[in-house]
Amino acid sequence: MHALPRPVAVVVGAGGVLGAAHVGIGCALEQRGFVPDMIIGTSVGALNGAIAAAHPESAAPWLDHVWTRLRRREVYPLGWPSSRAGIFTDRGLRRLIAHSGLPSRIEQLAVPFTAVAMDLSTGAPALLDHGNLESALLASAAVPGILPPVNRDGRTLVDGGVIAYVPVLAALQAGAASVVVLATGPECSPLSPTVPRLRAGAIAARAGLLLMHHQIERDVQEVARRIPTVVLPTGIDAWPAPWDFGHSQRLISTASRTAGRFLDELHVSGPGLYRLDGPPTEASAGPGEASSSSVSEVAL
Repeated sequence: MHALPRPVAVVVGAGGVLGAAHVGIGCALEQRGFVPDMIIGTSVGALNGAIAAAHPESAAPWLDHVWTRLRRREVYPLGWPSSRAGIFTDRGLRRLIAHSGLPSRIEQLAVPFTAVAMDLSTGAPALLDHGNLESALLASAAVPGILPPVNRDGRTLVDGGVIAYVPVLAALQAGAASVVVLATGPECSPLSPTVPRLRAGAIAARAGLLLMHHQIERDVQEVARRIPTVVLPTGIDAWPAPWDFGHSQRLISTASRTAGRFLDELHVSGPGLYRLDGPPTEASAGPGEASSSSVSEVAL
């Protein structure tokens, strides 16, 4: 990790309850003395990333404390008053942010930080790197139809995972010379060529999984052609339901062990994609560019 070109961006993807795996990966990074130069997060990754940016050398205890005590009713509370713009109110998320040891403004974080949301009017990404931190995190996590949109600086913003589930392009735009990706969920892993049961729910779920997978692959591959892109593994193959917070400790411990072993074997040799899903890809050279260094295979 210390051989990665600076500045290094940590990119923390979306995933809802699966964000507990981010905590395990972050613990492995912290144990090895790694501190990023910038952090970019989407949705739950924005909250985890903001906590890491506030406590760059001691985020793991903060995040572990938050995640191992979370319950569904605390994050997605039902009841009056409700909003016509979402099934749940955002008061649970506001309480969670208030108890996370965060400053009021993004500029006050110890590590430069960006929360990624989506402009509901234009569909463009909204890169929130200054101003009120709470509204930035609420906007980045405002799952359409589930939590209400956030009005910020004259724009109506929703969950950044819609357009940038893993916001590596935002890291490249911010000037990162290398990227470390914390991504969770089955859509972030190689997909088996299976046909679901011919039922409406199963078909819709498979189509959504493919949609997110192709978006992630497109963005990661584009960035890897230019700079070293390290995708840290979680080792998790049984993911809980999106509303089930009871598996946080399992996700944290499994991801910590798996990411730690991966990091101990990692060798970076130039631009390319470094991950566990088969032989790493070699970045292809563009017009007028020299061929990039080949990427070493990393195996556990």
